[in-house]
Amino acid sequence: MALPATTESCWRQGEISGQRVKRTFQVKVKWNSALSGTSDFMAEKNLTLVTEFLLIAFTDYPQQAFPLFLLFLFIYLITLLGNLGMIILIHVDRRLHTPMYFLLSHLSFMDICYSSVTMPQMLAMLLELGAVLSYTRCAAQFFLFTFFGSIDCYLLALMAYDRYVAVCQPLLYVTIMTQKARLGFVAGAYIAGFFSALVRTVSAFTLTFCGTNEIDFIFCDLPPLLKLTCRDSYTQELVIIVFAIFVIPACMVVILVSYLFIIVAIMKIPSAGGRAKTFSTCTSHLTTVSLFFGTLIFMYLRDNSGQSSEEDRVVSVFYTAVIPMLNPLIYSLRNKEVKEALRKILKRAKLS
Repeated sequence: MALPATTESCWRQGEISGQRVKRTFQVKVKWNSALSGTSDFMAEKNLTLVTEFLLIAFTDYPQQAFPLFLLFLFIYLITLLGNLGMIILIHVDRRLHTPMYFLLSHLSFMDICYSSVTMPQMLAMLLELGAVLSYTRCAAQFFLFTFFGSIDCYLLALMAYDRYVAVCQPLLYVTIMTQKARLGFVAGAYIAGFFSALVRTVSAFTLTFCGTNEIDFIFCDLPPLLKLTCRDSYTQELVIIVFAIFVIPACMVVILVSYLFIIVAIMKIPSAGGRAKTFSTCTSHLTTVSLFFGTLIFMYLRDNSGQSSEEDRVVSVFYTAVIPMLNPLIYSLRNKEVKEALRKILKRAKLS
């Protein structure tokens, strides 16, 4: 006896639903067997693998998006113009063809690259109220940011060593800080930065990210990425920390030891005017070091548990946007040689 069309349709739908339930049950069994050796934290987490990331920083305040866009656009333009102007000034004026300004020109170049990794994306994110990054693009951004940031640290340490030689061994300064030595120091900083960034990137992106793909941050950085992991990340985090030690703490040791010797040498100068004049050659570098390493220590060498995302965003904006803008201003306003070179260039421009 033939079944009515309606009854046959219902029977087929029931059969399909049964097959779906069976498949769902089989998938759950497979997931449960895969999770048998993992922690309860993994089992409780949503195991949807993340293939792209959604940056949602500042999306809670849509009415402030455009004013923030204008503010950060102004900061980015000042960063580009200030650091590019510093590079051109050092290249044009022969009085600035010294080891310290050679290192400063590379620091300015790194600041341009450093801010360009994050600022254009942050501007787009403010206009579109969010940004979607593929897994590959997020990894590339993390690598470039770590690469340029590591070189910044090494260059600041080299500049501290340069000040140490200039103050403590002035008669040997020319023989120690030769052009060959300067090129070797900078090449070493670039190579060390590359390998540090490569190891940290590989370690970070061999982790499995699952659950939500939302990053309440302005770019793909390590602290927010670690919050998305769904497996035991102890080994990768250990590798990341070990290589981070060779960047921030190691550079800080070089800077602290250099300035310890500098302070001892300055205290031996009999006249107060001589002490002030000698110390004035280090103030610009000290200011830059304090701002840069202070924010890095606050961001990376602390316990991130219980810290608010808003607090992290403010700190990240400071060291990715504000500090690269301030560096050329610090060196131009607090350095007589740079100010004199700038006046000379402006005078030539007026006469022409």
